[in-house]
Amino acid sequence: MPSLSRFLMLLGLCSALVYGAMRAVVSVVTPQQREMSYSIPAQKLNK
Repeated sequence: MPSLSRFLMLLGLCSALVYGAMRAVVSVVTPQQREMSYSIPAQKLNK
C-alpha cells in the first residue's frame, strides 16, 4: 500500500507542476491579433 500512495503522490505532484506551468504561460503570453485572409480557388467552391 505505501507504493500506491507514493505513486499517487508523484502523479499529483506532476499534474500540479503541469497545471502551474500552463497557468504561468497563460498569464505571461499575450496573443497578437492580426487580420487573416485566404483566397480559395473557384474550383473548390463549385464541387
